[in-house]
Amino acid sequence: MASHPPAACCTVGFKHAGTPQGKSIRIAGKYDAYLATPPPQKTHKDVAILYLPDIIGVWQNSKLLADEFAANGYLTLLIDTFNGDPVPLQKAHDPAYNIFEWLAHGSNGKNPHTEEAVDPIVVDAIKALKEEYGIKKIGSVGYCFGAKYLVRHYTDGIQVGYVAHPSFMDEDELANLGGPLAIAAAEVDPIFPDERRYKTEKILKTTRQPWQIFFYSGVEHGFAVRCDLSDKVQKFAKEQAFYQAVAWFDHYLLAEL
Repeated sequence: MASHPPAACCTVGFKHAGTPQGKSIRIAGKYDAYLATPPPQKTHKDVAILYLPDIIGVWQNSKLLADEFAANGYLTLLIDTFNGDPVPLQKAHDPAYNIFEWLAHGSNGKNPHTEEAVDPIVVDAIKALKEEYGIKKIGSVGYCFGAKYLVRHYTDGIQVGYVAHPSFMDEDELANLGGPLAIAAAEVDPIFPDERRYKTEKILKTTRQPWQIFFYSGVEHGFAVRCDLSDKVQKFAKEQAFYQAVAWFDHYLLAEL
């Protein structure tokens, strides 16, 4: 793999203050989602961002991030890729929690979060953006767990991608990248450590697609979504990682419109 599977560091972080401005919707009549709509005067017509979340799923922080993308002109669909079964945010590492059991079977043993379970959700979300909202160009953001499925679904309609502290990225899928990809990496990240980052760079060089990796010092895995905003270093890194994503989409997603 180009990055390791999710681990305990994927379940910790800080809840951010704010009031989400979007609305809760259903996709394909069965999947929960959150839709953040840009102000009319700033809307990028026919363009949207599909937000593939980390394992915390659709919650306060991911909604606020979706709202930020909308404030920058992008209709943003945040999809529950866990079929109502995200991992609760932990304030400290819980050694009793078996994340691999959750991935394989879900919390109740009957709701897995494998490729076979997640792929249809992502495909339905892409279909909804095209057919229900008239979207012609789709960018996508993938945080942690979401990164794998972003890279995996260029073939289904994602055209431009941005991932932060990625997990589970498959080397072969990365090698067959179908469009531009930007990555935000943390200095301290057992999921995407130096050797995996170097391997990712080596693979990306072979794709002939535009790519970039920004490396943020003083932060850990998860910083782009759930860092401690009272820490100036973490807050600045989170903000810069967001601006990285917006600049990437402004250049590559809007280029041909």
